[in-house]
Amino acid sequence: QLQLVESGGGSVQPGGSLRLSCAASGFTLDYYAIGWFRQSPGKEREGVACFNTNDGSTYYADAVKGRFTISRDNAKTAVYLQMNSPKPEDTEVYYCAVEEGSHFVVEETCAMWAEYTGSWGQGTQGAVAT
Repeated sequence: QLQLVESGGGSVQPGGSLRLSCAASGFTLDYYAIGWFRQSPGKEREGVACFNTNDGSTYYADAVKGRFTISRDNAKTAVYLQMNSPKPEDTEVYYCAVEEGSHFVVEETCAMWAEYTGSWGQGTQGAVAT
């Protein structure tokens, strides 16, 4: 069974750091586009960071650029979102998504996925203490 499970959310003081994880089971992330998204009740889902493993290209939302980093582990079974210096406005539920393939324009892929109206996982709550 192919599955993605988000974890690592929690509370952190402003200026601290938090690392979110997305574990892939049943497959490895060899040639994929991967992404992190976030959403709060009443708000539209936003593409936070996306990564094309085929060419290493990345996209970051302006709100997180320079503070967040998306990466994949060497075993190609997990995706991470390193959140440095989080701000109170980063307090949202975070979701990961992946798609196998090689022809991705990472910013376009991120925008398209953010509008996906199908099922998403449970996500993980990234919270910043005020």
